[in-house]
Amino acid sequence: SGRDVSIGAHWRATMMANSSHDPYWMAGVRRESIDHPESQADIEDECSVCHMPITRYEAHLRGKKGEIFSHLPIRTDEPEMQQAADGVSCSVCHQITPERFGKPESYNGGFVARKPEPDGTRIEYGPFAIDRGRMRIMRSSTEGYRPEQGTHIRESELCASCHTLATTALGPGGKDIGSLPEQMPYPEWLHSGYRNTQSCQSCHMPAIAEPAPISRVLGEPREGARLHSFVGGNFFMLSLLNRYRDELSVTALATELTQGVEYTLENLKTRAATVAIENVSTTAEPGRLRAEVVIHNKNGHKLPTAYPSRRAWIHLVVRDAQGRAVFESGALGADGAIAGNDGDADATRYEPHYSEIREPGQVQIYETVMGDVNGLPTTGLLTGVRYLKDNRLLPEGFDKQTASRDVAVVGEALTDPAFSGGGHRVRYSVALGGASGPYTVEAELLYQPIAYRWAHNLERYSNAMEPKRFLRFYNSMQSSTGTAMATASVRVDR
Repeated sequence: SGRDVSIGAHWRATMMANSSHDPYWMAGVRRESIDHPESQADIEDECSVCHMPITRYEAHLRGKKGEIFSHLPIRTDEPEMQQAADGVSCSVCHQITPERFGKPESYNGGFVARKPEPDGTRIEYGPFAIDRGRMRIMRSSTEGYRPEQGTHIRESELCASCHTLATTALGPGGKDIGSLPEQMPYPEWLHSGYRNTQSCQSCHMPAIAEPAPISRVLGEPREGARLHSFVGGNFFMLSLLNRYRDELSVTALATELTQGVEYTLENLKTRAATVAIENVSTTAEPGRLRAEVVIHNKNGHKLPTAYPSRRAWIHLVVRDAQGRAVFESGALGADGAIAGNDGDADATRYEPHYSEIREPGQVQIYETVMGDVNGLPTTGLLTGVRYLKDNRLLPEGFDKQTASRDVAVVGEALTDPAFSGGGHRVRYSVALGGASGPYTVEAELLYQPIAYRWAHNLERYSNAMEPKRFLRFYNSMQSSTGTAMATASVRVDR
């Protein structure tokens, strides 16, 4: 009906396609290598699993470890460099077999790829039955790939193999000192009410509403085709990749990345969460306005999920009859910091979970905070041994009392009766001072893919090129680090 549904164009502007171009990832790997120099080879091998999977897989076939920095800066003037540049390409996901699906050994990129046939043909799985004629055409036009129907390509367990990650903390001499469930969207989904109703693909690969061709040559329209936009939440990095496309050797067109950002923002604003303001009163407590903010998580996993740099929080403002702010909690500064957040102000602290907020310096932030062996907050993935806080919004059907360690609620949220599967109800009690009504109460759920502390903790590593470069990028885009996922407003006459 006139919309571009091209698989290549959509994929090219995703984080999967640009996984090896991601400057924040590069800076993070460099940081871990500086912190744990004796383990650099193992760190590169582990961190290439998801970001440079083709070169890592090929290296393992040769009995070697995956490398990262030998493939940087990204160039495409030789085959191995092209493989590194492709990130998570079509031939990664579509050669995965259902072997190990859903088992712990499949996590951390432990998928099994189908080996080439005796004649050298490589099988690629897709959801549709393919006739022999089209099989021959694809094999001849792609130098040996043959399509084969594999309905497992639509199962959540396919995604789980690379999007379920546990990290091993390293001590002196590279000693194993503990593990951390770093990214667990699949186990979160398994523990939710979505496990029997919606798959990962049903949300992150939006269905095309009409019959559509899946190839330009002999691609008859098919029911059930899906977009390969892999829509998620990282609008910030897609914008950064677009702005610094030449420096990062990004091949997606500027218009494609712009569209990718728009898809991402639309997804966040329409499908992520809702906000409501209820039970507003100026009479229940003398001199104070009371209200409840109700957040509903519409995802099949925690919100936010996956990489622990992500956070969501409530920004609430109460205005008087003249529109002046009587109270404000959770304002986002131009530098990407949240006003009143202990963690942004001091790297050794973090903001607690609240059931009731009474002061402007209190902010309800939904996040994970990793702790090191001394119990201090850390943003070093290989330094974290446990969570000090995990109050990310829970999906419908999630029972926090029966959740396993990998997806557990940690901190005050565990005992907060208003924090449960589906969302959270937060009470606010605001001192009105000498202000007069009518009053307006405004609430919004804000979100950042890369929180202030997670970016600025790289400053101590800025003698290295990758952290220094990322900080330059980040500082140039600080005013666009966050976005609103949902908003609400109510008027109180007195």
